[in-house]
Amino acid sequence: MTDFADMLAGYRRFRNTGWTQQRERWDELSEGQSPRVMVIACSDSRVDPAQIFDTSPGEIFVVRNVAALVPPFETNPGRHGVSAALEFAVQVLKVGEIVVMGHGKCGGCKAALSHSLKDAPPGEGGFIHNWIELLDEAREKVVQRFGADDGRDAERAMEQEGVKVSLANLRTFPCVRTKERSGEIRLIGAFFAIADGQLHLLDEASGQFSPAALEA
Repeated sequence: MTDFADMLAGYRRFRNTGWTQQRERWDELSEGQSPRVMVIACSDSRVDPAQIFDTSPGEIFVVRNVAALVPPFETNPGRHGVSAALEFAVQVLKVGEIVVMGHGKCGGCKAALSHSLKDAPPGEGGFIHNWIELLDEAREKVVQRFGADDGRDAERAMEQEGVKVSLANLRTFPCVRTKERSGEIRLIGAFFAIADGQLHLLDEASGQFSPAALEA
């Protein structure tokens, strides 16, 4: 298992190879960033967007949190981390696409489905439960279809419904809604299956996810 000493060894390799080989790119990035795509993904260690999409430094603006969730637009006092990042990406960086990427075997979605943390106090699971309550309506749909069973079919349905919830919540933000209508922003739903490494894309018209083509 990797510990911080291993990470430092990786940093040294990066400095001796990756950073040196892309020195011109890093010089450009030191002057600022101009990514065209924002990716909202899960914090899960297995689903790094930069690795999955094989991107270079500065190409994607990434926000990661439990279950790749976007809360709805709201103006009540609080520390709105995802909303702040979204606002920065849309209004300052002026990204042209926002990708919400869920994934298989998502612990946050499983907890949302099972309600296993429902009575946990903050610091012992309560923060997680409060966050994944964003999926409560989606959970009702999944339970109606699969029952209260939290088997793999129900879990995958929950994971994919989570992507749809975040897309719907993105559209509650006035800046996103306005720019989508004008064609300045495109919203994309995606799902990465860890077991087979396959990316699935959402057809919002049908509500179905289909594997992305492996050849352009």
